[in-house]
Amino acid sequence: MTAPFAVVFPGQGSQAVGMLDAFADHPEVRRTLDEASAALGEDIAALIHAGPKDQLDLTTNTQPVMLTAGIAAWRAFVAETGATPVAAAGHSLGEYTALVAAGALSLADALPLVRFRAQAMQEAVPVGAGAMYAILGLDGDAVRAGCAQAAAETGEAIEAVNFNDPKQTVIAGSKAGADKAAEILKAAGAKRALPLPVSAPFHSSLMKPAAERLKEKLASVQFQAAAFPVINNIDVAVTDSADALRDALYRQAFGPVRWVEVVQALKARGVAHIIEAGPGKVLTGMAKRIDAELQAACVFDPASLAEARALLGA
Repeated sequence: MTAPFAVVFPGQGSQAVGMLDAFADHPEVRRTLDEASAALGEDIAALIHAGPKDQLDLTTNTQPVMLTAGIAAWRAFVAETGATPVAAAGHSLGEYTALVAAGALSLADALPLVRFRAQAMQEAVPVGAGAMYAILGLDGDAVRAGCAQAAAETGEAIEAVNFNDPKQTVIAGSKAGADKAAEILKAAGAKRALPLPVSAPFHSSLMKPAAERLKEKLASVQFQAAAFPVINNIDVAVTDSADALRDALYRQAFGPVRWVEVVQALKARGVAHIIEAGPGKVLTGMAKRIDAELQAACVFDPASLAEARALLGA
């Protein structure tokens, strides 16, 4: 019997040119790449295989590429194991991938949707006007307090937006607000305040205009019943109705990613293992820092798939 597990999908940031090459001959990977190319009207397989990197890293390309790659890896995993998760979740953009994996959203509908999302986010704040930092070594409450102080001192928007693990929180807002918050948080004891190479202050209130555009787009998207529960980022809850799913995705665009709580909610559902369908081990590392009892593996090539099968007894 397969050990109880959850599948999780990363957001943007771990993409790399050639990241699916080791899986290139798997029929499920080829099928997914063909579907994605048809949905977007361009050769997604070529972009993933050959880049160039600057094109792959454009937000409007990265979001559909990461969704495609995550589904390709997940389908290969299912084809090889036949395993069904207890639940699923995705970090930021990865929530869309989780919904596709669960069958609540089709890949053909999700790909143009996330490209639209990426474009709306990019256009909401001029490049260079916003910033994000990863704050290491402080808990979430301390980071919230530092952001509140920076906002009060500068009059600028700055918020804690990604609660990734007990000692890693990402902040986002205007560049002036983010720079001031980083200064305050380092003085408060943060081990590091790392500026992130992003083109917009994702998940902050500055993304509200993008969210309003996304809300209109979501109204025309069809959702189906999910094959397994998907825990969302914004409420740390499972939403079943189409209207509730649309509302959660709308609010997620300008609200925080509560990843610590998401992982804890997965554990409460009996999850013993986390399987990450992504090109790195970003979420597996976070999961272990959130709960040391969780075992985790990443599936993104035949070797890591074999490790995941052994972990689950599949």
